[in-house]
Amino acid sequence: MSGVGKNGCVASINQTGAGIRLPNFCNLGVMLRVLVIVNLFVLAAAVMRSRQVADLAGQFLLAAAFAEPVLIVSLTLLCAGRRVLHSLSYPAALSAVVVLELVLAWAWGQLFGAMFPEQDPGSILHQAFFVLFVAGAILAYFDLRARAQSPAIAQARIQALQARIRPHFLYNSINAVLSLIRSDPKRAERALEDLADLFRVLMADNTALSPIAKEIDIARQYLAIEELRLGERLRVAWRVDRMPADALVPAMMLQPLVENAVYHGVEPLEEGGEIAIEVSGTADQVLVRLTNPFRAGGDNHAGNRMALANIRERLQLHFDAEASLQARVEGRVYEVTLRLPYITAPR
Repeated sequence: MSGVGKNGCVASINQTGAGIRLPNFCNLGVMLRVLVIVNLFVLAAAVMRSRQVADLAGQFLLAAAFAEPVLIVSLTLLCAGRRVLHSLSYPAALSAVVVLELVLAWAWGQLFGAMFPEQDPGSILHQAFFVLFVAGAILAYFDLRARAQSPAIAQARIQALQARIRPHFLYNSINAVLSLIRSDPKRAERALEDLADLFRVLMADNTALSPIAKEIDIARQYLAIEELRLGERLRVAWRVDRMPADALVPAMMLQPLVENAVYHGVEPLEEGGEIAIEVSGTADQVLVRLTNPFRAGGDNHAGNRMALANIRERLQLHFDAEASLQARVEGRVYEVTLRLPYITAPR
């Protein structure tokens, strides 16, 4: 499941890395969780130090002024030193994190006292206890979270989500071939060959990340089968000239979106419509945008929502908060946008 991103981060399920229970401090989801947890502790400390409600705001600002710089510098250094941490044993990595936090807290405490002598952030012992308590709570939380979302459990969940796609794919694809058997047997035979190729892909182990170029090929094959059924009613515009072909994405990510665009967007319209698929990339992000016609008042959107929820959950399992899926309606156009971290296979 692992690869190396353009930014050098280790990529795995939940971005936790391999062989270590420390979180990947470069991951956006990890950073956000650390920020929330630390600020909750800061708020708790401010409540304990306040003698009355009117003092709470001032005590919170004082505690935040001490904690936030330490937190920001800590996350920066832990992200920069992730390779060193991942090379250490778990106890050694824990010790390194704790020592780093204590040193940073002591250094900032000295500087804070010199800059704001009238303020009292607490004694060195109180500061050390607070740092150790908060760091221990955060590391324990991520350790429990990593155990709860271990690779075996996450892969089983991905397999279950993947299995939900197969019945829809099978039903719609066979319908497309059946429509040709009597009218054009030769084309039906070619369609069955394409369908066999697709089934080999579909029935393979799809828990691993897949190159996006392969996902594009699968979507093209599927659309070729649907074009046999819908004819000129189905029009496809590919905008993949800026596609990073080596980017890794969840397997069978694009095909369900294309299938929904055909089933919910083009097929209900007598005149048909166009599906536009755009894939582009930057130094650290991959963008996938798919649009199709939208018919207000349609009654088939429960299945569409199910597929979107399926893909959204797989993105979360693979990339945590670094990936997103958004769907919206603009006039008579339905648009799905995916943003993923740019990750490539290890060289």
